[in-house]
Amino acid sequence: MNSGFQGSEELSREKNSVDKVSVLQQQILTLTEEVKSQKELVKLLHKALEAAQQEKRVSSMYLTAAEDKDRLELVRHKVRQIADLTSRLEALEQEKKELEQILTLRDSHIQELKEHVQLLMEKNHAKQEVIMTLTEQMAREPSDPLQEANTITVETLYKQQEEIEHLKDDIDAYKTQNQFLNSEIHQVTRLWTNVAENEKALLMKCACLQARNCQMESKYLTVLRKLQEAVPGLPNSYAELVKNLIQEALQWDVKEEAEEGFNLNPVSEYDEYGFMTVPDYEIEDWKLLAKIQALEIKSNKLRSQEIVEKPLRDRWNSFGELSPSAELKSLIRSGIPVEHRQRVWRWMVSRHCCPVPGHYHRLLEQSRSTEHPACRQIELDLPRTLTNNKHFSSPTSQLIPKLRRVLLAFSWHNPAIGYCQGLNRLAAVALLVLEDEESAFWCLVYIVENLMPADYYSDTLITSQVDQRVFKDFLSDKLPRLMAHFEQYRIDVSLITFNWFLVAFVDSLVSDILLRVWDAFLYEGTKVIFRYALAIFKYNEEEILRIHDSVEIYQYLRFFTRMITDGRKLMNIAFNDLNPFPMKLLRNRRSTHREELEAELCELQQIKAAYVKERAEQGPQDLEEVVSEEEEES
Repeated sequence: MNSGFQGSEELSREKNSVDKVSVLQQQILTLTEEVKSQKELVKLLHKALEAAQQEKRVSSMYLTAAEDKDRLELVRHKVRQIADLTSRLEALEQEKKELEQILTLRDSHIQELKEHVQLLMEKNHAKQEVIMTLTEQMAREPSDPLQEANTITVETLYKQQEEIEHLKDDIDAYKTQNQFLNSEIHQVTRLWTNVAENEKALLMKCACLQARNCQMESKYLTVLRKLQEAVPGLPNSYAELVKNLIQEALQWDVKEEAEEGFNLNPVSEYDEYGFMTVPDYEIEDWKLLAKIQALEIKSNKLRSQEIVEKPLRDRWNSFGELSPSAELKSLIRSGIPVEHRQRVWRWMVSRHCCPVPGHYHRLLEQSRSTEHPACRQIELDLPRTLTNNKHFSSPTSQLIPKLRRVLLAFSWHNPAIGYCQGLNRLAAVALLVLEDEESAFWCLVYIVENLMPADYYSDTLITSQVDQRVFKDFLSDKLPRLMAHFEQYRIDVSLITFNWFLVAFVDSLVSDILLRVWDAFLYEGTKVIFRYALAIFKYNEEEILRIHDSVEIYQYLRFFTRMITDGRKLMNIAFNDLNPFPMKLLRNRRSTHREELEAELCELQQIKAAYVKERAEQGPQDLEEVVSEEEEES
């Protein structure tokens, strides 16, 4: 206990001595600063005295000068000195400002240091209190230092030293192993990169070979088709050989071909949306034509995959939030990739047609409780919808009930139209892309009520007829040779194009091109239909001009849209070769032709009314005469 108290007294004495020393040191520093300031003051006074003496000497020289010239020289010398002193004064003032800034910074730094010193002093004080507390505890609890020292033996220290050495050896071994593994990983990464690059090059080469193979097979089938046309003039043996070759080409099983390794990426039976890639035509000539067409489409896809499709997909992947812009318009015209199409279509529909929550389900409830007059016609049209698509080809297909509900809901939603043949195809395409039936319903509403002009699907189809007349005007403007050819052979193109406009090319173009047309159609409106309709005729203009028989022209126009295999070429014609195509001109021509058509319909209505009135007056008498004549003959 006494030793503890003695230790605390010694600590307190040391603390007091430290405080006294610090106070004395502070006084020494203060006195040193005062001595420095006194020395500086003496220096300043000495400089002032020298300056006064110098001024006195100059004044004496000025007074003793004999001539004005000498005095003038003295004045000039004085002026130069003044200018020099002024510049020095400015420099000193600038230096003073800089020193003041430095002083301010140092003051702030000193303040920080003081705070830091204060903090350290507080910590030191706290530590001293802890030491005092521990000292008191040690004084209260006596221990045997020798016994504690003996607890750690030399042997334990040696063991710990050995363990440390072993751990150091392990660390060195792990470092060596890590370096080896890093080098191995680097080599493997380099090999993997080389393999990936080689694989990419091989895939590109494979795609080129596949495209070439498709072209060769397409040419082979084209030759067979030419031979098929010439069969009537061939000997029987050759005709039989041609027939067998055609049958073999048509029955070439794609699955067996893939198993044998002839083709790494054959023409699949269906595309991403369920459309048949090779349509199942009943006519033998058309079957061969469909196979040729599928091969050409596949060849075009393979050739454009790296050059066009991949950069386009990269642009879509990097495109941010959807908003109307020239860049988005260009991207949509080029075609929306499958993985982005559903999202972009939903955005385009919601931009102009705000879906009302619960409205679709209320319409469905209404259709369940009350039968719509159009229900029978809808049921008749369901089996005839997209028969070349596996999702609609069978009455038991999953999308058939969804399509029925969408069409019934629209019939109740828009009683002015109800149901019109062609709406089933529009709704079916919307279902294939959007998948959700409510989204497909609003897409149908958007097309009929926002994109298409009013009365496009009315009972009279008056606006549809107007568009056919407008299209003929554009055909005369853009393709005068072709229009003259049609007029020469009395071809009414509206018999072919009316359905194009009514259903936006559904069942007319192959699925890949059709969906690209719809991409632009949903964004830009009906002007796109005019562009693509003209582009289709431009695409096949030379082929049509070579036909000089009206029946053959009509036969060719029945299926010539299915012969279009190069979607990029068609798009370039539609949006580049046919420019300019102002919307104002389209509206003006629609207005003009609508007035003409309404006048014609009004005149026909008057003629019909007069005829009905005349028949009402004469009808019963003529009928009695006919009956009496029949009785006489019997």
